[in-house]
Amino acid sequence: MNKATTLCIAVLMAVSLATSMACQNSQRHVIGDNESQVELRTMQTRVFDTTDQERTLRTVIATLQDLGFVIDKADLELGSISGTKLDGYALRMTVSVRPKGETQLTVRANAQYNLVAVEDPEPYQRFFNALEQAMFLTAHTGE
Repeated sequence: MNKATTLCIAVLMAVSLATSMACQNSQRHVIGDNESQVELRTMQTRVFDTTDQERTLRTVIATLQDLGFVIDKADLELGSISGTKLDGYALRMTVSVRPKGETQLTVRANAQYNLVAVEDPEPYQRFFNALEQAMFLTAHTGE
């Protein structure tokens, strides 16, 4: 083998090894342990005492817009809304609204920063605080 072939093989092996290790680390991070997944889901989820899914979805859209998100997709039939906030960074939030029992709706927000799940509670707290205020005002003004 000549030097160029040997160098090319060495580079390919290094890239292959690095990619393999990155995938393993990424998989461990994405899968996580059960306890951290439960904590994350708790941060991402709130239950509201209403059955008006359409009004809740419209309030979610308004809340995201108030927080500076641009709505990318809104599917009222599926109960899902996605928006992106471009403020020196790209934060994408997808919110789903699903019935829970006969008298409640579950709202779950999933935030991603550069395709990585956001595990910091602050964006979720900010979203849900704003949504709770909007839901309260909507319920009491009848809009």
